[in-house]
Amino acid sequence: MLCSASIFSYGQNMHEQGFLPASATFNRQRFNIAVISEAGAATVATVGLEYLWYRKFPHSHFHFFNDNNEWLNMDKVGHATTAYNIAAFQYNMMRWAGVNKSTSLWIGAGTALAFMSMIEISDGFSQKWGFSVGDMVANISGIGMFGAQQLVWNQQRILLQYSFHQTLFEKYNPGELGNNFLQHLIKDYNGQSYWLSFNVSSFFPKANIPKWITADVGYGATGMTGAVTNPAEVNGQPIPSYSRDRELFFSIGGAFLANKNITYPSWINVFKIPSPALGYNLTQSKLKLYALYY
Repeated sequence: MLCSASIFSYGQNMHEQGFLPASATFNRQRFNIAVISEAGAATVATVGLEYLWYRKFPHSHFHFFNDNNEWLNMDKVGHATTAYNIAAFQYNMMRWAGVNKSTSLWIGAGTALAFMSMIEISDGFSQKWGFSVGDMVANISGIGMFGAQQLVWNQQRILLQYSFHQTLFEKYNPGELGNNFLQHLIKDYNGQSYWLSFNVSSFFPKANIPKWITADVGYGATGMTGAVTNPAEVNGQPIPSYSRDRELFFSIGGAFLANKNITYPSWINVFKIPSPALGYNLTQSKLKLYALYY
C-alpha cells in the first residue's frame, strides 16, 4: 500500500480545479475514500460483467483468440477508450487525495492496465472468447494516450469519449447484440461511437475560444448482425441482409466539465455531448448531415 511520505506532494499547483480539485497536501481521509470507493466500483463492475457478459457461456482452459477481424474493430476502439478513461479517473482521484502527479500517473496507468487485463484473463478462460493480444494492444494504446498527454502537456487536450444510440439490429441477434438496454450499451457496436475530442482553446490559447468547446472526430460502424460476417438466419429465423459499413463523424461539441487548465477529465466527460455532426460512410463513400448525433 502507498504509505511513504516521499510519494506525496506538499505544495502542488492548485490549477487542477475540475470535478475533483487536486489537494495541495496529502489528505488521508480523501485517500481512504478513493481506495474504498474504487474497490467497491471494481467489485460492482466485475459482478456486472459476469451478469451481462460471461454467465451464459461455459468456462474452458486458458487460451488465446485472435479477434482482430471482428466488429469492424469497434471493440478495439472501445477497449482503448475504456482504458484511457479508467487511467484518467484514477489519476484524478489520486490528485484529489494529494498524491503527487508522477505517482498519480503511475497509479492511474497501473489501475487501468490491471482492470483491463482482468477482463482479458476472464476472456481467456471463456469457451466463447479467449485472451486477445489485439485487445491488450488497444488497452495499452488508450493508457499511453493518457500518460503521454500528462507528460508532454500536463493536461488532457484530447479526450476519448463514448456515445450510444439504440439500433434496429439488436432485435435480429440478441445473443450477440444484447437482450436489454444495459447489454446493448456494451454489446451492440452498431449503436456505439467513439470520439477524439480536441479542446480547441488548448491548441490556440490566444484565440479567446471558450474552454468547453471541442472539435470532435468520431468512428462508428453499422449493419453488423454478426462478429465477422452477417448470418442469414438466427435460431432458424431469417434476418435481412445489411451492408457492414465503417463511418467517420465530424462535429463541434463540448466537454461537460472544463477548468482553467483546459480539460480536466472526469467520469462525466466519458460521454460525448450530443451535437450536430457530419457523417462520412467510408464503405459507400457517402456524406450525411445529422441535426443531432449521439
